[in-house]
Amino acid sequence: MKKIVIIGGGAAGMAAGIAAAQKNRKARVCILEHKDIVGKKILSTGNGRCNFTNEVMGPDCYYSENQEAIRQVLQKFGAQDTLKFFRSLGISAKSKNGYYYPRSEQASAVREIFQAELERLGVRIFTGMHVSEIKKGKKEFAIDAGDIFTADKVILAAGGKAAKALGSDGSGYALAERLGHSVAPVVPGLVQLKVKNHPLKGAAGVRTDGKVSIYENKKRMGSDSGELQITAYGISGIPVFQVSRHAAKSLYYKRRVRAEIDFLPEISAEAMEGMCRHMRKRDGERTVFQVLLGVFNRKLIPCLLKNAGINPQCRMSELDNPGLERLIRACKSFPLEIEDTNGFDSAQVSAGGVRLTEIDPGTMESRRCGGLYLAGEILDADGICGGYNLQWAWAGGCIAGCSAALS
Repeated sequence: MKKIVIIGGGAAGMAAGIAAAQKNRKARVCILEHKDIVGKKILSTGNGRCNFTNEVMGPDCYYSENQEAIRQVLQKFGAQDTLKFFRSLGISAKSKNGYYYPRSEQASAVREIFQAELERLGVRIFTGMHVSEIKKGKKEFAIDAGDIFTADKVILAAGGKAAKALGSDGSGYALAERLGHSVAPVVPGLVQLKVKNHPLKGAAGVRTDGKVSIYENKKRMGSDSGELQITAYGISGIPVFQVSRHAAKSLYYKRRVRAEIDFLPEISAEAMEGMCRHMRKRDGERTVFQVLLGVFNRKLIPCLLKNAGINPQCRMSELDNPGLERLIRACKSFPLEIEDTNGFDSAQVSAGGVRLTEIDPGTMESRRCGGLYLAGEILDADGICGGYNLQWAWAGGCIAGCSAALS
């Protein structure tokens, strides 16, 4: 009887367990999870609603040293496969602008249904188990988790380093390395950014539409638009999350990182200049602060004017052309020096991981250690916000589970 041991009971591990048990009902499948329940991290996804995949799906929605491997994995198990998989478990989906959620919008229901299916299929779940060693013998693997488990096939789905409290402590990387794998540098992804000598601190708590761009020295690494959140330590919000991995990678290599914020992305600098010149001519007696009050949050305006070197009580008629140029720069390309991220504990995902060149994307089997399969966040693939990281977990888990069960 084939024995399959899955290390990690998160999204990828649970999907792998279901797929393996469904494909080979005679196999003995077990999951070793070091938290008190399986699927704990699923509870926090989609703000508790579980955005589990996305209608728009492709390798360009992910970052990795090997985009081609991501393409092959998603080609084998894409968004439609995930929807079919969820329907087979009795989970109805609803789409919000292409973002898929369970119809109940309850991540807790997804976790419970996955666990119920594992139990129905006879998959044994061991919680509170920390795997310290995996050794491959001539005939089978020996897994040390306090107790010794033996297996014909091992699926390593131990997660990354993001959100340790939910189960991702990074221990899987060392296990993979001891089995012959190499790991691309791991940094926080989808995370808030800390700003040095924070010039927007006075606007903490403000939410505003904007565009944030990340620069390594003078090279623009990425940008995104949407609702920004100004915090006491720096900047947050979905657009910041989307570009944060660029900042984290550059900071890892000790390179200078700068963000620029366009607080008025819907119009060009030229259009703003024309608007200001018109206001200067028509309402010259109004102060610059009063004019900006019709455009920006009250708490943000003093920060913009300080950066531009303009007295808030300066009248529009007194604003000379150099002052106008400085004001436009402050509104359209406000500079921030990024000194750090908010760390792995605040991150939604890890960027980096076991290199995909060392994995067969058709089976998720290791090219370095036969009989070992890898899936989920432990691998060097991190997606943007929108269900992409869960899609990667379902895809890798189901492919690995089926492959391990049938090989």
